Amino acid sequence: MKDPTKINVLVACEESQRVCMAFRERGFNAYSCDIQECSGGHPEWHILGDAVKALDAGEITTMDGKTHHIPKWDLLIAHPPCTYLSNAGAARLYKVISGKHYVDLERLEKGFDGKEFFMKFYQASIPHIAVENPIPSGIYRVPRYTQIIQPYEHGEPYSKKTCLWLKGLPDISPTQIVEPICSWVSGGSKKSDGTKRENCGTKCRDSLTRSKTFPGIAKAFAEQWGDYILKEDENE
Repeated sequence: MKDPTKINVLVACEESQRVCMAFRERGFNAYSCDIQECSGGHPEWHILGDAVKALDAGEITTMDGKTHHIPKWDLLIAHPPCTYLSNAGAARLYKVISGKHYVDLERLEKGFDGKEFFMKFYQASIPHIAVENPIPSGIYRVPRYTQIIQPYEHGEPYSKKTCLWLKGLPDISPTQIVEPICSWVSGGSKKSDGTKRENCGTKCRDSLTRSKTFPGIAKAFAEQWGDYILKEDENE
């Protein structure tokens, strides 16, 4: 079995450091990267800057000012922004003026910019890749996702469909299935037909909080993908 300290993990677009810390707890040489400062309390593991540039590895500098030499990344887990790509935001893509439907060209352009950013991670030259996002809008023709996971499959009592695009990694298996109490993201108080929605989701409206990876899912990533890479020679 390989030495986890020699396995380099980049968790892109992650300020919470939840996935990074889950891998660190298992001994992996993991770093988070985001244009925002980290909120996980470990600046020594956080690269403050462009996650796309961080894909090249080499000399990286963490928030504590120290420089580290990373010859290559062995595993990439990316959480690119989904504001304009997700299917949930598709309703905002269209406008109705005098009974006619029009596309919001500015939002459409931002969606295609989001897809381009997404694809930089999906097509990165790294042997093991996982890109995480909600269900995307079909208009942007993002590649088909590998699987959908739910927080309630990993001990978190909420529903929130999360898509995973995987390369060189196995599907994530449920670790602790519990009964969901509600949706994590609010769907509004009414359904599309105007009737009252019974499950309105949590009251949390902060997008940063809503986007954080659940601890149970982060742990599943670290355990299942971490073990897979450590036993890679046996898997081949």
